[in-house]
Amino acid sequence: MQATALQLIEDDVRELIRQRRLDPAQDAISVRALIGEVLDDYEDRGLSGQHRPLRDRGETQRVLMESVAGYGPLQPYLDDPTVEELWINEPGKVFVARHGRPELTPTFMTEQQVQDLVERMLRSSGRRVDLSSPFVDASLPDGSRLHVVIPDITRRHWAVNIRKFVVAADDLSDLVRMGSLPADAARFLEAAVVSGLNILVAGGTQAGKTTLLNCLAAAIPAHERVVTCEEVFELKVNLRDVAAMQCRQPSLEGTGEIPLRRLVKEALRMRPGRIIVGEVRQAESLDLLIALNSGLPGMCTLHANSAREAVTKMCTLPLLAGSNVSASFVVPTVASSVDVVVHLGLEADGSRRVREIVALPGRVEGDVVEIAELYRREPGGDQVVRADGFPPHGDRFARAGYDLADLLRAR
Repeated sequence: MQATALQLIEDDVRELIRQRRLDPAQDAISVRALIGEVLDDYEDRGLSGQHRPLRDRGETQRVLMESVAGYGPLQPYLDDPTVEELWINEPGKVFVARHGRPELTPTFMTEQQVQDLVERMLRSSGRRVDLSSPFVDASLPDGSRLHVVIPDITRRHWAVNIRKFVVAADDLSDLVRMGSLPADAARFLEAAVVSGLNILVAGGTQAGKTTLLNCLAAAIPAHERVVTCEEVFELKVNLRDVAAMQCRQPSLEGTGEIPLRRLVKEALRMRPGRIIVGEVRQAESLDLLIALNSGLPGMCTLHANSAREAVTKMCTLPLLAGSNVSASFVVPTVASSVDVVVHLGLEADGSRRVREIVALPGRVEGDVVEIAELYRREPGGDQVVRADGFPPHGDRFARAGYDLADLLRAR
């Protein structure tokens, strides 16, 4: 079927959608029926010789449905469960990542197609991208995360990233099944969550931090109230009592912005039993530390290349909160507030594995926070093995019904 004919049919479909006031995102069944009507009419006219008949009606209907109700040329990749992320550097360069490895696709788009798709993706989120706000983070209806940057921040073309929400693991047992961590380490982490220890999940981009955080959250006792704070909704905490908040961009007048730091402060007024911060990057780390230091259990993620680096970063990020915040306050607060650090990474084969688990006993020496290795990966090994360290707050484990010595006994 010629592209011009397909475009004419698509124009007819879009016109009827406007006339009938249908929402393609909400009225997919009605839109599919409407497309069928248009194709019936096209084929009837084809019988009279007005134009060439359709070669493959089913394929034409699929393409039209993707174009008007989905995300056009990107929809097959969004539907493909093996695709973890896709990005557009320019209309002729569309990439996808499968199993952690990037691939250049044969998909070609026009500048206008890219911009139209971004506008459609942002419609449900209420966010915008324009010259006054050239960056945007938003969630798609399926939970995928959209990030867009436009010129003149980029050189010429719109840069689009879509990180799909691939539900590969719902709890720690799923990570064990996938080979991300051994069963004994999973048992310890579950016990640490139930016992109310504060856990920091660290790793690089695409290392699986959010997935691990979701799995840890699945171990939270069902009676607790959880408040989550994120830049964009990504966490999927399946508990009975959850309040989820995300940041807000400024308006066209530059007002109304709600940063992550504000969310953390507001969360403390919402009677949380536990607080989860999707990712700390800046001054919000100070407010999180203060909350954890007050006895409120919590978890968060952080970009870092090792557990030690994650601890160091937590000691420096709060200094961004202001000149009145000193290292003499932050360092001991980190030592007494963060209990466990889990570091994971993306391996060369595309798998994601926990690389080390350390504990913070609460001691500081020479402005350096002491850490104790709980699990470490031996050279050449795929999985972490038990080291010789012990976590703090053995009394909390006991109150939760765990024998810490037995829990950490090497098997």
